[in-house]
Amino acid sequence: MTSVVDPSALAARLQAGVAALFPTDTLVALAALPDYAGQIWQLKQRPPDKPLILMGADLAQLQQVAGVQWPAAALELAQTHWPGGLTLVLPAAGPLVGQLNPGGNSVGLRVPACALAQDLLRLSGPLATTSANRSGQPAATTADEAAAWFGEQGVPLLGPLPWPAPSGQASTVLAWQAGHWQVLRAGSISVV
Repeated sequence: MTSVVDPSALAARLQAGVAALFPTDTLVALAALPDYAGQIWQLKQRPPDKPLILMGADLAQLQQVAGVQWPAAALELAQTHWPGGLTLVLPAAGPLVGQLNPGGNSVGLRVPACALAQDLLRLSGPLATTSANRSGQPAATTADEAAAWFGEQGVPLLGPLPWPAPSGQASTVLAWQAGHWQVLRAGSISVV
């Protein structure tokens, strides 16, 4: 059964290793602390070669923990489009890469334009995230849809309800490769 938990209590549960569901400006997120990200692949029944992204409350929070190389072009896009529906995939090394992108050499980063999500992320710290759905199925856009996917596993929802309505369109994903941007997924923001 799914419980609805206020931001402070949900942050404490996340710190204890629980996965959680919360709204963003694009789709509902399924999240865990990076140290506990492995459960996300299991909950979603997601192939392990599909990376997760690191979502933070703001650019400064992500800069502190991500361990990525921030080209000037990435900082410019982040400052222009965050918070918002833009995910930047940047070269990275270290334990975070192994937690979010096993076998890879990059990390996807995003700051959502949703006050509830930002409040939680300030309390919990950056979270490993993905859309709330079973792999290959439509992503949840409401708390009820997310609870239908993950309620039986006891994954809690961020309160209060109702959540603000998301766009329903996934974030745009840009990867920094060989000195230029490559569009990995067209989404809610037109950037390049």
